[in-house]
Amino acid sequence: MQIGVLISLHHVEEKMKESAGYGFKSCQIVSWDMGAFTEENAALVKKVAKETGMTISTFWCGLPGPATWNFTDGPLTLGLVPESYRFERTKALNRGVEFAHACGISQIATHVGFIPEDMNDPRYAGTLVALKQVVRACKKYNMRFLFETGQETPVTLLRTLEDLGGENVGINLDTGNLILYGKANPVDALDVFGKYVFDTHCKDGEYPTNGRELGNEKPLGQGAVDWPKLVAKLKALGYEGPLTIEREISGPQQTKDILAAKAMLEKLTAN
Repeated sequence: MQIGVLISLHHVEEKMKESAGYGFKSCQIVSWDMGAFTEENAALVKKVAKETGMTISTFWCGLPGPATWNFTDGPLTLGLVPESYRFERTKALNRGVEFAHACGISQIATHVGFIPEDMNDPRYAGTLVALKQVVRACKKYNMRFLFETGQETPVTLLRTLEDLGGENVGINLDTGNLILYGKANPVDALDVFGKYVFDTHCKDGEYPTNGRELGNEKPLGQGAVDWPKLVAKLKALGYEGPLTIEREISGPQQTKDILAAKAMLEKLTAN
């Protein structure tokens, strides 16, 4: 398993070269700006990837419109589940697929939102219709669509993957999100959907302490994720994708935490 890092499209040349200098061999590229999905940026991504030798495992596609990361407004604003934004965001994801293909990237990921646990909820049927459009767009280019974990229970996500047919779909396992949203222990979640994991966000955090706000993100090793057990279970499942580090802060401390996480994961994967 290679150790990877999350990189913004808006600083892709600088950050990819910097990350390669730190010894990273893999990355995900993320953008929330549909205006950045240009031929020029796709050409830049391919050029810098070739120059640095970095493998780009996944394009993480943000969505237009509001996004509130809590339990009150989150279900109303995030992903494809809210009907008010579903059409626009489906189009945006399809644009993201085209851009990822132009970059030579074979996977695209996003947050689908608070997928209803009740499969009879009409929002679930509508979300599936939108997802099928995006999955078909991916299939055209032999790409895979990945669900970022966190806002739904593992069994709800498993059911959604099954309802999509299980082909060219999978999971971007965000270890921290499952804890921050209080949905699952990521080690145990692998027992439910482990075979569908094709990329990761290695992130740590604490469980929520009230019913309205997410738990707190933490540096790797300082939260509730059991990293030795997680890496061992991924190995047992035959996972061969990257371990992509995400740290949701900025500035010098972010770099320090990412490099400390890299060192920790290298020790764990070497065993």
